[in-house]
Amino acid sequence: MLFDSSIQTEPDYSHERELMARGVRVVAGVDEAGRGPLAGPVVVSAVVLDAAAIPPGLNDSKKLTEEQRELLFGQIIATARAISVVVAPPSIILSRNIRGATLWAMAQSASSLSLRPDRVLIDGRDVPMGLPCEGLALIGGDGRSVSIAAASIVAKVTRDRMCRIMDGDAPDFGFAGHKGYSTPQHMRALVEHGPCRHHREEFAPVAEAWERVRGTVRVA
Repeated sequence: MLFDSSIQTEPDYSHERELMARGVRVVAGVDEAGRGPLAGPVVVSAVVLDAAAIPPGLNDSKKLTEEQRELLFGQIIATARAISVVVAPPSIILSRNIRGATLWAMAQSASSLSLRPDRVLIDGRDVPMGLPCEGLALIGGDGRSVSIAAASIVAKVTRDRMCRIMDGDAPDFGFAGHKGYSTPQHMRALVEHGPCRHHREEFAPVAEAWERVRGTVRVA
C-alpha cells in the first residue's frame, strides 16, 4: 500500500496513531542510509518508538546536523521499544543491485526486531517482499513519520561511523569526509589509486576505474 499527501514541515506520530486507532498494536518505521554512494554499505534501520517517550526534534536525518543526529541517536537507543540495524555490504549490492539490496535489508530489518510489528511504515514508494507483516510505503516518510525519522537517524549515524572505520582501512580515499559519495576528492582518488574493497563494483565510476586498473581502458 502506498500513502502520499501534502508535504509536512516536521514529522509527527499521526500515522502511527491512526493505525493504532484501527487496532494495530506495534508500528515500526523503516529507512535506509547510503543508497547513492560509490562505496560502503547500505544501512537500514527499523525502529518501534515508545509513544510516551518520543525524543523531541526527530526529523529526516538529512535535515539535521551531525551533532543533532548523534544526540538523537543516543536518545532513540535509550527510549525506543525495539531497534534493529541491517547492513548490505558491497557484495550484496553487487549480487542484488542497489534497489534489491535496499529492499532486502528493509525486510531483514523489520523481521529482526525483538518486538514483532503489526505494521511497517517504509520511507519511499516500494514495499519490500518478506516483511513480517503488512507494509505501508510513505513517500517522504522521514519527514512525515517520527518512527521513520528515527530509523533514518539510526541508519545514518551507524553508516557514518562505519565510513570512519573504512577511512582507517583505506586512508587514500577520505571516506570519513565524503562518506563514499562522488565528490571531486573521491573521484581523483579513484583515478590515482583504483578502487578498494569498499567500492561498489557495478557503479559506473568504479567500474571504469577497475577497467583502467586492469588495462582494458587507456587513459589519454
